[in-house]
Amino acid sequence: MAVPKRKMSRSNTRSRRSQWKTTVPTLVACNNRACGALKPPHQACPTCGQYKGRQVVGV
Repeated sequence: MAVPKRKMSRSNTRSRRSQWKTTVPTLVACNNRACGALKPPHQACPTCGQYKGRQVVGV
């Protein structure tokens, strides 16, 4: 396993950590016209329980 020879400076550590970014989760509108709630893509709607126009989760 690689072990660093020297202590990494505070500025180098902080510049490396500045790349740790969070992203806003992607949300799409539910295909159910009565619902229309925002949900993650390729998942069943947590509000109405439908996926691609059919009921897959009992809510």
